Amino acid sequence: MPEPAINLFYLLASVLFIFGLKDLSHPRTAVRGNLLGSLGMLIAIVVTLADRRIVSFDVIIAGLLIGGLAGAWMAYRVEMTAVPQVVAIFNGFGGGASALAVGAALEEALKGGFVEEISVQFTTAAAVSGIIGGLSLTGSAVAFGKLQGLISEKPLLLPMRHAINIALAAASLGFGVWLVVDPSGSSAFWWSTFIASVLGILLVMPIGGADMPVVIALLNSYSGIAAAGHGWVLNNSVLIIAGSLVGAAGFILTVLMSKAMNRSLPNVMFAGVGAEVATESSTDDLYAGRVKSASPEEVAMLMEDARRVVITPGYGMAVAHAQYVVGDLSNVLASRGIEVEFGIHPVAGRMPGHMNVLLADADVPYDRLKDLEEINPTFRQTDIVLVIGANDVVNPSAREADPSLPIAGMPILDVDQARSIVVVKRSLSPGFAGIPNPLFAADNTLMLFGDAKAVVTELIAALKEGGDVR
Repeated sequence: MPEPAINLFYLLASVLFIFGLKDLSHPRTAVRGNLLGSLGMLIAIVVTLADRRIVSFDVIIAGLLIGGLAGAWMAYRVEMTAVPQVVAIFNGFGGGASALAVGAALEEALKGGFVEEISVQFTTAAAVSGIIGGLSLTGSAVAFGKLQGLISEKPLLLPMRHAINIALAAASLGFGVWLVVDPSGSSAFWWSTFIASVLGILLVMPIGGADMPVVIALLNSYSGIAAAGHGWVLNNSVLIIAGSLVGAAGFILTVLMSKAMNRSLPNVMFAGVGAEVATESSTDDLYAGRVKSASPEEVAMLMEDARRVVITPGYGMAVAHAQYVVGDLSNVLASRGIEVEFGIHPVAGRMPGHMNVLLADADVPYDRLKDLEEINPTFRQTDIVLVIGANDVVNPSAREADPSLPIAGMPILDVDQARSIVVVKRSLSPGFAGIPNPLFAADNTLMLFGDAKAVVTELIAALKEGGDVR
C-alpha cells in the first residue's frame, strides 16, 4: 500500500477518533460516538496489519471475525450494572497489551542485532509504556475486583505504605533509566514493568469504593499514555494520536471528578477515605428516636398529592438492578400529571456517568436527567425527593467546615431542602465515606427500608391500586 494512502487512512481514523470523543460527551450522541470511534479503530487496525505485512489477509479477516463475535457475545452477556467493571478491566487490558507489545518489539530488535539502531526515543517510549502499562494492568485488576465484590471495597491501609510505594516507584524508574542508558539487554525493561505492576496493586488497594469513579478515569488515562508510548516505539502515528486522546481525555475527566468531590487527586489516591467507619455510639446519638419508617402504601398516598417529584439515584439502585422499575415509577407518576425529574450527582455510582448509563438503559428520557448545578436550585419547589440507594452525595454534613470529615466541602444534591424526602435504603449503615447521614433523621424524611427493586415495585403497585380506588 502506498505511503500517501496509508497516511490518508490514518488521518481518517484520527478524525473519527476526535469526532467520536466529542459525541461521547453527551448522552444523545454517545451511541454515534461509539460507532465513530469503533470505525476509526477498525480502519487503523486493518491498515496497520496490511501495511506492515505482519500477517496474511486470511489471518486478518479471521481475527476480525473471531474478535468481533467474542466482543459482541461479551457485550450482550454483561449486565448494564456491571459496566464499571468492564471499563476497569478494559483499561487494564489496554495498558497490559501496550506493555507486552513494546516488550516484544524490544526483544525483536535485540534478537535481530539492531542494538546500534535502537534510539533514545525507542527506549524512552518503551520504558514509559512498560511502567504505565504494567501499573494500569494490575491497578485495573484490583479496581475490577473491588467493583465485582471479589475484594473488599474498603481501603486496605498497609503500614508504611507510602514509603513502600515511593521505593517501588523509584526502583521502576531506575530500571527504566537503565534501559535508556544501556539498551543492550531487555532485563531492565521487564524488571521495570514488573515492579510497576506490583506498585499498581499497592496503589489501588488503599482506595475505597466511593473513589472508584476517579480511579477508573485515571486508569483510563494511564492506558492511553501506555498506548501512545507504544506508538512512539513503532513510529505509528495513529497509535500516538489515539493514545494521546485517551490519555488527555482521561486525565481531564479525572480532574473534573476530583473537583466534583471537592478533593485533590493526591487526597483521592492516598488518603484512604472510608477506612474509618462511624462507631455505633456516634450513629445512635444521631439517629436514636428520630428516624421515621414508612411503608410503600404510605409513600404512595404522599405522592398522590405531589405536583413535582425528583428521584435521586445512587449506587444502591445499581446493586439492586432497580433502574427498570425506577423508570416505570417515573412513567406512572408522569402519567398522572406529576412533574418528574432525576437529580444526578457526578460521582454517584462507580464510574463517571454510571447513573446516566443505567437510566438510559431503562429508557428514561434524557430531558428528565438533570445534573447537580441544574437540579439544586429547584429542590425548594419540590414536593417529594425519592432518594434511591444514595448516601454520601446527599449527606448535609458535607456543608460543614469540619476538615476531619472526608466529604467536607463536597458539592451535594440539596435534597434536604425539599418539602418531603423519602429514602429507600436497606439499613441505616453509613456510605463509603464511613460517616452517618443526618438526612435520615431529619424531620421531613421518611425511611423506606428494603431492597430498592422490591420496594419500588411495591410502591408502583400501591400507586396503581390507589388510582383504581379513586
